[in-house]
Amino acid sequence: MENTLVLLKPDAVAKGVCGEIIARFEKRGIKIIGMKMLYLSRAQAAIHYSEHQDKPFFDELVNFIISGPLVAIALQGENVVKLVRTMMGSTNPLEAAPGTIRGDLATNIKNNIIHGSDGPVSAKREINIYFNDSELCKEVAYESLYKDRG
Repeated sequence: MENTLVLLKPDAVAKGVCGEIIARFEKRGIKIIGMKMLYLSRAQAAIHYSEHQDKPFFDELVNFIISGPLVAIALQGENVVKLVRTMMGSTNPLEAAPGTIRGDLATNIKNNIIHGSDGPVSAKREINIYFNDSELCKEVAYESLYKDRG
């Protein structure tokens, strides 16, 4: 099993599409092992985007991600990093295929609805920014929760 982090950015929260996006993951069989809504501090945003610190768009990234509440979600499944990135679609919504999250819900590259970890190493690092171990329900056995409900 693999884990990944997804952020539903402030534009997703403002548009009221978080539930729709979460439902897409659940319908694919991806398990939610942690989720919370929060306002990210400038310091947290700088840590999250640290690999872009020397790039000209760094301040713009930070300013957008702290502009409103976001939803942080830790997901688990087989090949979940690649699966989630495929479901998200191209970073530029104008190039994202219909049926992808960005292709259906985002309008421009600056406000592109969602972030997903780009690999297992970055997923581990990013999950640790948003969640501590006690906030994660690792390897949730959903099937056992519902076995008596018919």
